[in-house]
Amino acid sequence: MSTARAPLRSLDEALAELLGHAQPLGRTQTVSTFEADGRVLALDLVSGLHVPPQDNSSMDGYAVRRAEVAQALASAAALPVSQRIAAGCAGQPLAPGSVARIFTGAPIPQGADAVVMQEDAEPIEGPQPAVRIAQAPALGQWIRRAGEDVTRGAVVLARGERLTPASIGLAAGIGLDTLVVAQRPRVALFSTGDELVMPGEVAPADMKPGAIYNSNRFFLRAMLLRLGCEVSDLGIVPDTREATLAALRQASLAHDLILTSGGVSVGEEDHIKPAVEALGRLHLWQMAIKPGKPFAYGRIGAAHFAGLPGNPVSSFLTFALLVRPFLLKLQGATRLAPDTMRLAAHFDWPRADRRREFLRVRRNAQGGLDLFPNQSSGVLTSVVWGDGVVDNPAGQTIAHGDQVRFISLAELLA
Repeated sequence: MSTARAPLRSLDEALAELLGHAQPLGRTQTVSTFEADGRVLALDLVSGLHVPPQDNSSMDGYAVRRAEVAQALASAAALPVSQRIAAGCAGQPLAPGSVARIFTGAPIPQGADAVVMQEDAEPIEGPQPAVRIAQAPALGQWIRRAGEDVTRGAVVLARGERLTPASIGLAAGIGLDTLVVAQRPRVALFSTGDELVMPGEVAPADMKPGAIYNSNRFFLRAMLLRLGCEVSDLGIVPDTREATLAALRQASLAHDLILTSGGVSVGEEDHIKPAVEALGRLHLWQMAIKPGKPFAYGRIGAAHFAGLPGNPVSSFLTFALLVRPFLLKLQGATRLAPDTMRLAAHFDWPRADRRREFLRVRRNAQGGLDLFPNQSSGVLTSVVWGDGVVDNPAGQTIAHGDQVRFISLAELLA
């Protein structure tokens, strides 16, 4: 007698449960700010100074008193240049009735209340350099105020933020040459399947019938590295129960996550499910998404386990939608979901599916989205050609011109 299949699980429900298992690892390390790109901050960064530290000029020109410029304009007089202030030099208080030649980034001298850029001033040569100014400046013109970027005592970057080139520059700007970040998650990666062959080991002309090159291993490793993981690549595991048990047992000893692709269905050659259940516990989910229906999560000892489907597009997308936020949360990141936008579909999709679909698309010159013609889960070309996916709800058709939810691959791969 057959048993009823479990209902398909929604992506949102599965992701919420998965993230419930992902408690931050809590391990930290101190790294050079130079090496911190992509890492997750483990402590708030608090500024010990104003940025900029003092009022400074945002232009090459002349530091002036506005009232004295107005007096000079009334009499058509020139104002003497009493000093020259370059960036990194501290000037003297501005002498009455004079201006200071000043350069971008230089501190504003005491007494000056505006800067006139050099294009609006006429230098007058002579024993005493002077300048004639054509128009009175506004109060504070071309002055960058102390602390207008960062104020002393402010939290400039919060714990849980994932560092970017701009944010590590900001950290350096408040004087930090090292940062405390979450330690990298340790991930064991392996593939299952006797049909898999590594590029370079067998020439295309010598491939046996049914054999395929292992593309999943390459893009999964690259995606893990982009997420800041330490990756142990355990290769291709033969399709036997004994080999699968041995690989899982070894991987569970020193890793935070074991990640596999293939073997999470229920066929006779799919050994991942019984092997994980023998060593720990497993939740096998049939996901209501397309592509990417089979997904497995479990624990073996202290290690988490995630099993991805074998078809390359299914493996790619289930990693991006489920494993990526899981790994970010293990590092204590606070931003887990990718940004989305609404764009116009420049295609028709008349076949509604009962599952939530992720259609591979590319933005065009008109600001809309073109559809890759073959949406099969085995066509990795669609992900190379596309620059994003349309997140299409279950049961939803799309007509040319409809506004659809777009997620860029740059977000999913960040």
